[in-house]
Order: sequence, then C-alpha cells, then structure tokens
Amino acid sequence: MSASILHDILQGRRRALTYTHSILELKSGHQVATELLTRFEGDDGRMRTVGHLLDDVTLSSAHRVELDLLCVGAVFESLAETPISDRLLFINLHPLTLASPMFWQKLRPWLWDLSIPPHRIVLEITEEFGSLSLDDLEVHAQRLRRMELRIAVDDLGNGVASLAHMARLAPDFIKVDRSLVHQAHRRPYQAALLNALSVFASRMGVGYIAEGIETREELQAILDADVPWGQGFLFGEPTPLGTAVVNP
Repeated sequence: MSASILHDILQGRRRALTYTHSILELKSGHQVATELLTRFEGDDGRMRTVGHLLDDVTLSSAHRVELDLLCVGAVFESLAETPISDRLLFINLHPLTLASPMFWQKLRPWLWDLSIPPHRIVLEITEEFGSLSLDDLEVHAQRLRRMELRIAVDDLGNGVASLAHMARLAPDFIKVDRSLVHQAHRRPYQAALLNALSVFASRMGVGYIAEGIETREELQAILDADVPWGQGFLFGEPTPLGTAVVNP
C-alpha cells in the first residue's frame, strides 16, 4: 500500500464502506450471522479489503492500530444508521488494537449508539496475537465479556499462534481459515483436523465456523467433518450494508 493511499484513508479522503457477508448454518442453509467488513476504493476504482491493507509489512504498528480503529468505528457507525437486530454480528479487530487505550475509550460510546444489545456483537480477533502476553490477553477478554460482548478467534490455522494464547482468550467462536478448507475433499489430513476441531468445539460449547468455502466439493467435506456453520463465495460475495438479501 502506498503512503499516499494510507494518508488519504487516515485523513478521511477515502471513505470506509461497510459490507456484509452471510454466515450460514450449513445443513439448513439458513443465515445465522453476518460478518461486517470494511472496504476502501483504490486508485483503480476497485474496492480493496482492509485485510489487504493491514497485512502490508511496511505499515507501522501505530498506523495499523489507527487504521483498524477507523475501520471498526466505521462499522459501528454504519450499524447505528442501518441496524441488523435479528442475528449475531461479527466485527474484525486487530490484536494490537486491544492494547490501545483509544479503543477502550471509543468502545462504550460506539455501543451506546446502537439499538442492538452487546451480546449480539462478536469481535473477531485474528490468531496473530503473539505480540500480547497471556496475562494481557486474558485481561482484555474479561473486560470485553464484562461489556457483554462475545469473542471469536479468526483465521485459525493460518499462522503459528500459540494454542495457549487461544486457550487464555477462551473464545465463544472459532473460525478456521481458508487454508484448512481449500481442497479439503482431496486432503484427508485437513479433513481430519477439521473434524477434530469440531469435537473440541462441541465439547467446549464453542461455535465453529469454516471460512472460504468456494466449491460444492469443499462444502461436502466440511459437512462430513461436522462443521456446523460456514461462509464463503459459494454462498455469495460480500455486499454493501443495506443491500444484502437475507437467505430464507
């Protein structure tokens, strides 16, 4: 990402747009949750994902937190204007942002502006939380739960995050990364791992979601592995908030 694009975003010259992506109960095909995503318009006119921007290795930690706060704030503002009150709402949050005092200063006002109860909000934290100590991670998780928010570990399987970190976070949901879903019908080790995580999730009472399902073959492998919920382009691409069609 060029410095000029980052500067434009942080100065508000490139507006953050909120998109929605459905999360389905796989056996019934019913929508059970919505993930809220942020997009920015690039120089070529195409919408760019926030993940693409945050993953830029040239981005400093301070700018990464500033950008993430801008995105999370834009999502909350969009929800205040266009509430989705009948299902769980997943919002992405970078782990570094948890350690930012500014995040905690902004969080309560964001929640106060909503007509949605806090327990419908699930903060998705990527598994790249190795920069946070186990004790700090546990403190942040407890603080979020006191505000009645729920927690998800996002991108599980994409990286080398410590299982001890995930255990301290004690998530309400785990979302397995596309890297474990891709071609799972042809890769028995992936399918076995997906099933093992299903057993773990069931025993711990944790919601379990497979991300990045793109083909019917992958969907069948996910169902065979007893994964209850999923999302992916097979079910439709993200759409701007307010235009999404709810599955029957």
